Amino acid sequence: MPELRRAGKPTLNYALDDYTDPWRDAPYLLLQHGYGRSGRFWYSWVPYLSRFYKVVRPDLRGLGASEAPGDLETGLNVEAYIDDLRAIIDALGGGPIHYCGESLGGILGMVLAAQHPQRLRTLSLVAAPLLINQDTQRAFAFDHATWQEALQKMGSRKWAEAANAATRFPADTDPGLLAWYADEMGKSAVEVLIRMSRIAASVDATPYIDRISIPTLGLYPQHAPVTIQSQEQTLKARIASLKIVHVPSRHHTIQNLMPATLANEVLYFASQHDGVACREP
Repeated sequence: MPELRRAGKPTLNYALDDYTDPWRDAPYLLLQHGYGRSGRFWYSWVPYLSRFYKVVRPDLRGLGASEAPGDLETGLNVEAYIDDLRAIIDALGGGPIHYCGESLGGILGMVLAAQHPQRLRTLSLVAAPLLINQDTQRAFAFDHATWQEALQKMGSRKWAEAANAATRFPADTDPGLLAWYADEMGKSAVEVLIRMSRIAASVDATPYIDRISIPTLGLYPQHAPVTIQSQEQTLKARIASLKIVHVPSRHHTIQNLMPATLANEVLYFASQHDGVACREP
């Protein structure tokens, strides 16, 4: 796993999956995970994408194998995440690259696309809201006073297990997937998750979306809550280049529920904008 070391900043880790033809200068496609997760959560997308793109899966600072800042209050924020993404893109050659982000990773992608459009070829959003609404924040409290108190008292894994059962997956989900998901999130330091929950509760991509000019794909569950459908309408109205594709689900975790469907949507969307042939001759 490559490391990106920078003076005075946390070391960042990312996976690079490349099964492209060695004689081709294939484009990069960056997959950015969301709240409390890591690049490992994209594992099931890799086989569909890495034959045609150099797939980059970063861990956000403080998660996965990336270092946490010494001071979480000042070192974990949207500006730091964007700075980290820019540093990774620079390490890959400066871009432009394709960017695909799920949930909070999609929010970061919207900010990045608005502030640094020259770094990106396309933007793909997987179940990415403009903001985390109050209903979701209350649901994540699980009968505690706040989302943060729930994390503190339940711990990372128990909280993830509760979130899986409450909002993330349908009742007939493979128990192995549920256990794996909770185990992986359970590796995250609860102090990092608490700080991230405050970021997720306050970040709002709405002020940025009018400035997004690159081709944009939105992948969303067809039967999402009304609040999410309302945000989709805002995205449609204010990102002129946006194409939305709905998949037959009501759950947020479509990334893990239907990886083949979504990965192929991203694959063909990206290929339309850089001429990559995504079918074998």
